[in-house]
Amino acid sequence: MFRISILFTFISCILFTLFFLSSCKGKKTSTTTRETTPTIVDVMVATPQELTNIIEANGTVIANESVELRPEVSGRLTYLNVPEGKMVSKGTVLARINSADLAAQVQKSRVQMQLAMTTQERLKKLLDVQGINQADYDAVVNQVNSLRADIAYTQTLIDKTVIRAPFSGTIGLRKVSPGAYVSPATVIASIQQLGKPKIDFTLPEQYSELIKVGDLVDVNVDAASELRRKATIIALEPQANTQTRNVVVRALLNAGAANPGAFVKVYVSGSDTARKSIMVPTNTIIPDDRNSQLILVKNGKANFVTVETGLRSASNVEIVRGINIGDTVVVTGVLFARPNAILKVRNVKTLEQLGDPK
Repeated sequence: MFRISILFTFISCILFTLFFLSSCKGKKTSTTTRETTPTIVDVMVATPQELTNIIEANGTVIANESVELRPEVSGRLTYLNVPEGKMVSKGTVLARINSADLAAQVQKSRVQMQLAMTTQERLKKLLDVQGINQADYDAVVNQVNSLRADIAYTQTLIDKTVIRAPFSGTIGLRKVSPGAYVSPATVIASIQQLGKPKIDFTLPEQYSELIKVGDLVDVNVDAASELRRKATIIALEPQANTQTRNVVVRALLNAGAANPGAFVKVYVSGSDTARKSIMVPTNTIIPDDRNSQLILVKNGKANFVTVETGLRSASNVEIVRGINIGDTVVVTGVLFARPNAILKVRNVKTLEQLGDPK
């Protein structure tokens, strides 16, 4: 029995070892098969396309003049005249803050100053006959001047309790009610000058030399229509944004009206002549923290290359540097490809089939 037990244990160990080796071999074969399975992709051949140098930018409509009406001092509103959505003229009184305490302070200072001026006249006569010394007379003169300054300061505070329209424009919606306690942080309403709206838009810094003050740009104010209006560039921000490397440009809409804050499309003509460039669909670009990449097919494998992009259209982007004419660019299956992975080309497409090249 002992020999039979030893023999049975030995046979069991051999069978377990064979099963383990077979399992490892199967896993290795499965992994190898998965790694060698090609990724199916569609490609296009990089060819030069005729490209008109029209730069498309996003812009925002801003009012010719715009400001939020806030009080300069804190207090309770005793008068409020904010005609919502209506025009008001420059200097119109829109609100008043309770200033009774300040008016009483002015009256008190005036009484004190009147007494000080009477004392000054009396001491002046005594000074002329050397009845007092110069120091006593100078003290009362200083008191008169101090009270006069206090009156001017308090009167300035009273003037700040009156809120007037800084320019002629349209009043927005009222934010407070009569009797409310307000402070300099409280917005009473807004006022905007709607005539001749301005357009602010941004451009990449490499295109800043293509535009100058006085140039005309096309603006599409209504997204539902293709109607474009002309706007004249009136100013350029001299410093580019350090985060986006874009330059802010301001243009004045020559005709028509637009709501401040509305989104618009701006079309800038960088050149009167067309040129040829390599264009690829935008969705083929793989963005990185610092660079942009494309996938090329090299010897049947995925080759990731760093590229520099240029002009953009609705669906395509210009490749300025990184690929050459005749390179095979992966246009579908980009998310599934890995560096040096085997690729299987399913279809060769043209840019016209993938999107509008213009």
